[in-house]
Amino acid sequence: MIGSLRGRVAAVGEAQALIDVQGVGYVVHAGARTLQRLRPGEPAELFVETQMSESAIRLYGFIDPLERAWFARLQDAPGVGAKIALAILDTLATPQLMDAITLGDVTAITRAHGVGKKLAERIVTEFKGKPAPTGFFAVRTAGDAPDAPSASAIASSGARSDAVSALVNLGYPQADAVRAIALAGRELGEEAAASALIRAGLKALAPSA
Repeated sequence: MIGSLRGRVAAVGEAQALIDVQGVGYVVHAGARTLQRLRPGEPAELFVETQMSESAIRLYGFIDPLERAWFARLQDAPGVGAKIALAILDTLATPQLMDAITLGDVTAITRAHGVGKKLAERIVTEFKGKPAPTGFFAVRTAGDAPDAPSASAIASSGARSDAVSALVNLGYPQADAVRAIALAGRELGEEAAASALIRAGLKALAPSA
């Protein structure tokens, strides 16, 4: 199984790149976030997810190993294949994706092409409260036992959800509440209590003077 490729970018297309590795050209499928950073003639290193079927072997490449990890993890959710996983990662950077899952922000995930509300809800349900993949070797392979959610991950998820609910109950739109609490979470850290998140969220939502 190919885990990474290092070579020269021979060509870049709409959905693939051709990577020349010592005279051998590898067709690598990739999302727009990766392809826009590749330049023909320049060197490149891609972290690769290899997928095999009865009819083909496909390589999916990523400059960011965390994107590669999320690409594999997303496909653990029923109904999510490679095409949908790439669409989600093109729409949401990995920190935004984690925030959307933690906060139950279904709307953010549905912005990805081909993702409807039911599928977005399924993705949130599948991964909420579970630790995110942290890099190339953090993704579990098929047949491995699922990662158990840590106490801090569960607490963080619950506190953020409670904070979003509190802002919605105060009359703020769901989307605005989710964004405010996501910002508050980044500022205060994973261990922040719901009360602190609410205060920071209200501050973020306050009209500018």
